[in-house]
Amino acid sequence: MAKNYYDILGVEKKATQDEVKKAFRKLAQKHHPDKGGDEAKFKEITEAYSTLSDEKKRREYDSYGQTFNGGGPGAGGFGGFDPSQFSGFGNGGVEFDLNDLFEGFGDIFGGNRGRSQVKRGRDISIDIEVTFKESILGGNRSVLITKVGKCETCEGSGAKPGTEMDTCKTCNGAGKLHETRNSPLGAFTSVRTCATCEGSGKIPKEKCTTCSGHGVMRKEEEIKIQIPKGIDGGEMMRMPGKGEAVKNGTSGDLYVKVHVKPHPVFKKEGMNLVMSMPMKLTDALLGTTATITTIDGKKLEVKIPAMDSAEQTLRLKNKGVSIDGNEGDLLIRLTATLPKKISSKAKKAIEELRSEGL
Repeated sequence: MAKNYYDILGVEKKATQDEVKKAFRKLAQKHHPDKGGDEAKFKEITEAYSTLSDEKKRREYDSYGQTFNGGGPGAGGFGGFDPSQFSGFGNGGVEFDLNDLFEGFGDIFGGNRGRSQVKRGRDISIDIEVTFKESILGGNRSVLITKVGKCETCEGSGAKPGTEMDTCKTCNGAGKLHETRNSPLGAFTSVRTCATCEGSGKIPKEKCTTCSGHGVMRKEEEIKIQIPKGIDGGEMMRMPGKGEAVKNGTSGDLYVKVHVKPHPVFKKEGMNLVMSMPMKLTDALLGTTATITTIDGKKLEVKIPAMDSAEQTLRLKNKGVSIDGNEGDLLIRLTATLPKKISSKAKKAIEELRSEGL
């Protein structure tokens, strides 16, 4: 039984050529094998399009349910799809350029026709270790890394300074080359960057001697990194354009993973700073005044009230992490400690407290 090509493409019999082409584009993009689609379905819609897109074949199909210059439905190894119809030119077939049909779906065939694509350099990542103080207060670091960067001599052009540029003869200034290959599914046109001019369309009369005409080179570069206030260990900072450079394109990004050294006194909990303070039993019972050193190195006198439990937390407002006008607190976790040894005098005093019910 002859296939209904109109049903396969989902169009009416009176559909225009533009409607047929749009329907094929949509279905082919969905079912293309390179996109994980059904290969048999892709061949079926390709077969339907090859007939309905050609006026002579379409008239024959509408009249007789088949075409005659490539065999009727059922001929060939693809269920009526005759690959010879798409061999290019001169075999009674049609030029079948899928790259043209997939305009706008360049990711399938490796490029967008008529649409320029800016090359982008490689992203790179590094790890840095900062002090706890730097993670809270912020700071600046300079690191020396080796990466592909723009040549300073030619400023990325690849040409010797003062040298004129000529049109690339390999690609005639287009910066890319089109290659057409035949396959069982038709003549596929692929686009690749011209290796001679590296996509620029121009070549220098004299190459830059520093980078040998590449415009970029591997070198050491000093990168200045600003450590934001309140950053946590394990966080990743992105620095746009600080990755590797590429000729005639934009540089990639640099990702900086931050590791924070532990502090002997402070820990960070959200916007709050936390420290522990052991208290002598007498200070815990009577209260006291203590001097602490804050994260920014300042001395601070703290009045500690008498404790009514063995563990308490003293909160100092706005002495924690400060970010964009938002300030956390400093939490002092007080713990009453018991003496390891008690003198006879102290023991007698404690016994007196016991007699008072304390």
